[in-house]
Order: sequence, then structure tokens, then C-alpha cells
Amino acid sequence: MSDPDGAAREIEVACCIAGGGPAGMMLGFLLARAGIGVAVLEKHADFLRDFRGDTIHPSTLELMGELGLLDAFLARPHQKAYSLTAQVGDESTVVADFSHLPTRCKFIAFMPQWDFLDFIADEAARCPGFHLLMRAEAESLIEEGGVVAGLRASTPQGPLTVRAPLVIGADGRHSTVRRLAGLRPDDLGAPMDVLWMRISRQEGDPSGTFAHIDRGGMLVMIRRDEYWQCAFVIEKGAMDRLRDRGIENFRADILRFAPYLGGRVDELQSWDDVKLLTVAVDRLRCWHRPGVLCIGDAAHAMSPIGGVGINLAVQDAVAAANILTGPLRRGETGDAVLHRVQRRRAFPARVTQRMQLIVQDRVIRRILASTTRPELPVALRLLRRFPALTRIPARLIGIGVRPEHVQTDDAA
Repeated sequence: MSDPDGAAREIEVACCIAGGGPAGMMLGFLLARAGIGVAVLEKHADFLRDFRGDTIHPSTLELMGELGLLDAFLARPHQKAYSLTAQVGDESTVVADFSHLPTRCKFIAFMPQWDFLDFIADEAARCPGFHLLMRAEAESLIEEGGVVAGLRASTPQGPLTVRAPLVIGADGRHSTVRRLAGLRPDDLGAPMDVLWMRISRQEGDPSGTFAHIDRGGMLVMIRRDEYWQCAFVIEKGAMDRLRDRGIENFRADILRFAPYLGGRVDELQSWDDVKLLTVAVDRLRCWHRPGVLCIGDAAHAMSPIGGVGINLAVQDAVAAANILTGPLRRGETGDAVLHRVQRRRAFPARVTQRMQLIVQDRVIRRILASTTRPELPVALRLLRRFPALTRIPARLIGIGVRPEHVQTDDAA
């Protein structure tokens, strides 16, 4: 997927977005939909990278409904989770029940992120001011009088200059734009890393989405059509020790959590079938400088707890579009305008990260250090005894703190 302008040596737009992930693509679409000229630069040739955030929460589905795109979006292959379950040792309970949420969709949709991004790209391509430049990697910022006025990127056709009064860094937790702008995040810490893998499903397997918790670890299993998407939680930096023990012992570890997988763990033939996600939780104190604004993981990298990262990124994009569309039309992109985006979105980022850190420190850290089989914690016993309480985590996970709504108009 590319744009003919990708071969140009220099282009000029009102807004240049580095990063074609959920935040960048959604912001680019909303701005272009409102008649703003925008270029989204994605350094890869396509969106096909496995084990990225695949959870589309009710808050994001609500936005699709507001845009009139929900039916078309849900026509794409996906799986629905109406609740989340935790199994601790031999006991299990529902942790979050989404069926009572005040949203159009009372479920989480599991959809490969490339399908989500392809959908947004296809809708954005209908807008005349939208330019998606694939295999375009930001390399330096253009500064004029101390104000960023665009960026330079490398492409297969040679160097590309994009001039724009506003550059958005939506290029993830290892953001190049953030680094080039001299914006440094505070590391909030994470005690774990995550190993992602696929294991085939069979008739008779449990349905739904599970977190299996036992001594020394946790295995999260997300039900897909023909396979389980599995996340095995390990101590931070423990990957080398696991490799030294061998893939055979790792397969045995998985069976300890999910014995019904049987010989299917042999599908993990080598460590090439296991992908490491190095977990980082960090946040910028200041998300902007003159001419530059960071959003999504570039501004606040989230823990995978709750799978809320993609939805926080989308919410950032919607808030940024709501706030920036008018000023971009008027050519007003000063620090005061950019700070309005941070002021709007910093609070939900802080609250969500704080909840994730509490779970990391008080639950996951203890689980990873445990040497005996755990019992169902008091909090989960309360959820099992009083099922109505499961609506609280469902709202925090499914809708989140300060959900956004589309306020920009459709110029078409």
C-alpha cells in the first residue's frame, strides 16, 4: 500500500505524522476527513507484523459507530469476547463482564492489527488530502528559528522532505520523533516481559479468553478461529535463562498451565516460533515542543495489562483531531494549542498506568516470585461471590478513563 507522492522529493501538508500504527492512522484519517492535508509516514512496507495489539475494545468500536463505519468494520474477520476469566490454580472466576456496558458493542473484538490498520487506511484513502507513504522512515527534523517545520525521511526512491507546520510523533515506544525533538520519558518500570506464540485450537478446548495463573507464572490465552494466541509472562530479563533451558522445557512449562494443549505444544519447534515483547511503561512529562507533538506510545508506553494500549492510542488520536482541526485550518499550531492535547489526555494515561503499575507490583511480581500454588485472591473471590462487581473492571478495561467522541466534521 503506497501513495504516488511517495516518489516526490518534497511535499507540503498541514500535518505530517510519523508512524502508521493505531494512533497515527486514526489521526491521519480524522484530519483528512475534516479536509486537512496530512501525510502519514510508515517505515515498513506493510502492516503485517504479528503479535501487535489485537484487542479492539468497546470504546474504539463506539468510535467506529460514530463514524458510521461499525458494520463495515465488523464485517472483517474477528472474534468476540463478552467476558474475561481468570483461573488461579484449580479455581476460576469471571473478572470482567462487558454485557452491561453503555456502548453499542458489549464485547472486545479480537482482530489482527494489520486488518484494523488496513481498514482505516482504506477509509482514509477516500479523502483527497490523505497521503500514506510506506517505507518512509523519519531521519531528522526540519527546524526554522527554533520551530519544527517538517521532517526528512528516507525512502526507496531517495530522500524525502515533508514540510508541515506540525509534526506528530506517533511512532511508538521507541519513537524517533521523540528522540529527535529531545523529549525524554520517565521510566515507570515493569517487572515482566511477555512471550507471544500461536498454538492450534481443537474441538473440546475451553471457549473465551483466559488468564491461567499458577506458581511462578501466567499464561494468557486469546481464542482465535483456528488457534490460540498465547502470552506467557516471564520475569524481566529472563529470556536468556529460558533459552538456556531449551525449548523442550518451555513447552513443559506451558503444559503446566494448560494441560489440554497436549502434543500441540510441539508446534513450537524452536525459539523462532516465540516472539519476545520487552515490556516498558514510561511517560513524557511534556508531550510537545514548538511544531512537534507526541501521542500514543510515543507519549506514554503502556503495559500489556488489560490490552488497553491500542485503545489509549486511538483515544489520543481522536482528542488530537478534535482539538487540532480548527487551529490547523487557521494555521495556528503554537505550544498553547499542543498543550491542550496533553492536558486532555495526560490524566487518562496517568490513571491507566497507575492501575497497571499496581497490578504489576502487587499481583504479577508476586506471582512470578511464587514457589507454591496460589489460591484465589480475596478480590477475585469477591467478584465470584458478587457477580455485579465484574462490571467495574469491565468498564475500566472496555471504556477506560475519559473516553473520547468524534467531534470533527466530514468535509466530504
